[in-house]
Amino acid sequence: IDMEYWLACNEERAAQTRFGAVMCCCGPCAMYRRSALLLLLEQYETQFFRGKPSDFGEDRHLTILMLKAGFRTEYVPDAIAATVVPDTLLPYLRQQLRWARSTYRDTLLGLHLLPSLDRYLTLDVIGQNLGPLLLAISSIAALAQLVLTGTVPWWTGLTIVAMTLIRCSVAALRAGELRFLGFALHTPINIFLLLPMKAYALCTLSNSDW
Repeated sequence: IDMEYWLACNEERAAQTRFGAVMCCCGPCAMYRRSALLLLLEQYETQFFRGKPSDFGEDRHLTILMLKAGFRTEYVPDAIAATVVPDTLLPYLRQQLRWARSTYRDTLLGLHLLPSLDRYLTLDVIGQNLGPLLLAISSIAALAQLVLTGTVPWWTGLTIVAMTLIRCSVAALRAGELRFLGFALHTPINIFLLLPMKAYALCTLSNSDW
C-alpha cells in the first residue's frame, strides 16, 4: 500500500505542482503560512456539506480554500514527514471510503476554480473522477460478457493486467523499490472492493461518519 502513497506524492502531486497548484495537500505532510491559515481559519473550522458538519477530508478542503483565496500550493520532494496508515484491510477500506466522499465533495467545491488554473489540472481532476468509472464499466462489461456469452473477456483482462504491470514497473524503477511490483496484487482489491465502495460513497455523500 505504501506504493499508493509514493505515487500520490511523487507522481500525482509532483506533476500538479509543475502546473501551478497541488489540489490536495496531505494533512500530515502539509505546512501553511500562518497568516494564510488565520485568514481562512473560520471557513476551515466550519466545514459543512448539505447543511451538515463535515470533519473528514479537511486537508483537501483546506487546499481548495487556499486556492480560492489566491494562494499557491506546491509539492516539496525533499520534505520529510511521517504519518500513521492503516495496516489491515478493514481500516484501509474505511479510510478509502472517507477519502472517496471527500474527493467527490471537494471536487464539486473546486470546480469553479479550474478555469483559473492550468488546463492540465482540469484534465487531472477529470481523470481522477472518470478513471474509476471507466474501470467499473469495463469490469461490468467483462462480467456481462462472461455470464451472457460464456466467453472469457481476454482483451479486457489483458489490458487491465498490462496497464497495472506498466504502472507498477515504472514506480518500482523510479523509486528503486522492487517490492512495488507487488502492488499489482492491489488490482483485485481495487476492482472488487474499492470500486463498489466508491459507488457507495457517491450515494452517501452526506454521511460524515468515520
